Amino acid sequence: MKRDECGLQVLDRIECLALMRSVPVGRIVFTERALPAVQPVGFALDDDGGGHCVVIQATPESRLAAATRDSIVAFQTDAFDAADGTGWSVTVIGWARAVHDQTIRISCRRVTGYRHVRQEVTFGEKARTLVPIDPSD
Repeated sequence: MKRDECGLQVLDRIECLALMRSVPVGRIVFTERALPAVQPVGFALDDDGGGHCVVIQATPESRLAAATRDSIVAFQTDAFDAADGTGWSVTVIGWARAVHDQTIRISCRRVTGYRHVRQEVTFGEKARTLVPIDPSD
């Protein structure tokens, strides 16, 4: 499997979309008053006849609907297991468009994903003698 410069496994588009379907909540990243904003949202992944779209609900008068109307946004999902140190993250970048009163569709123009797999690595040498350090020195 291909790895990036940090040692994370690089996921292909098909695996990214499958992982996205496994979680109910993601985060939409948008610009609000010239500043970055992030909001957690429930979502669905929809095949729009050749590509995929992230579908979210927002009332027309909401700040989310106003800020994402015909805008480029990012959408991110992930899952991590703290017990075994593994996890994944998928990011979508695309156009957000209102298609109904309360539905926003984000085209999946760019989909990237990474998986962290725990690696057992040992650094340094075994200490033979421990010498206490006096902080007043």
